[in-house]
Amino acid sequence: MELHQDPSHQPYNTRTLSFEELEERLLMHGDSITMSKVLDAYEMARSVHAQQVRNDGTPFFDHSARTVLILMDELGAYDTDLIIAAFLHDVLEDSKTITKGIIDYNFGSYVAYVVEMLTKDLTQARIDPDGVDLAHVARLATASADCVIIKLAARLDNIRCLSYNVKKNPLVYITNTLERYVPIAEASGNQRLYTLAAAIRSEANTFLG
Repeated sequence: MELHQDPSHQPYNTRTLSFEELEERLLMHGDSITMSKVLDAYEMARSVHAQQVRNDGTPFFDHSARTVLILMDELGAYDTDLIIAAFLHDVLEDSKTITKGIIDYNFGSYVAYVVEMLTKDLTQARIDPDGVDLAHVARLATASADCVIIKLAARLDNIRCLSYNVKKNPLVYITNTLERYVPIAEASGNQRLYTLAAAIRSEANTFLG
């Protein structure tokens, strides 16, 4: 059964955010002074992920776009650095040419910090996925709230896509999210993180039945 369809019956995993829609949203809700930087981040992420396809056959960039949509639509968050970092949260893992220095030069040191904190060593993760994930959780526990907000938004999107087979071990993904990531949010005192944690618990219950 396909879950999370919008009113036009579009499957959730095919939702994305066009450049034009982003521009319109930023004109209505964002900071017009820094809008060009957000659009640049969109283009960088789309370029980096252009050749990547998820297990369900959808473009990987759509995951980045939906992570941003969660921030905008469910948290009402249009903070420039937060949105930029959300678009870029996987680029250091997936690009051989984009570095932290390049992100710093184009988007500032704080965005570069957030993206670096959200980056895992994928080579090591293939050898020791559990160890890398636990180390990642430990880093996030001491990171800025924005790092955890983006991480949980990305996890929420992935959980909403589990019925489309985007993860090889969906039960492990849900368990790790609930046991490792959600507690950071629930102990944070941050309302945005509370909202994301509650949404993750609800989606996990829906998936598990």
